[in-house]
Amino acid sequence: MSTVSLGEDLGIETSADLKQKLAPFLAQESELRLDASQVRRIHTASVQVLCAFVDARRGAGRATGFDHCNATFKDAARLLGVGAVLGLNASNDNLKSVENPA
Repeated sequence: MSTVSLGEDLGIETSADLKQKLAPFLAQESELRLDASQVRRIHTASVQVLCAFVDARRGAGRATGFDHCNATFKDAARLLGVGAVLGLNASNDNLKSVENPA
């Protein structure tokens, strides 16, 4: 099992870098954990990269999960409705607002 830190900034301008960072792990047979503990900024483009990555690995029968998801990361996934795609636990708090999810 490997763990990859997602870092602090998952803004739109870093989405291509995120794709390149994750690409070598597409074919990894063992479980992969993505550490979201440091995420402070996240845009839809990076969430799309993560969704595509997790989906591609899932389609190939490879397990991918998230560790230490902080509020910024969880709120972005919830607001974009991709918690299930990413394999995150659903929150009962659907009315929580985020002042600035970016």
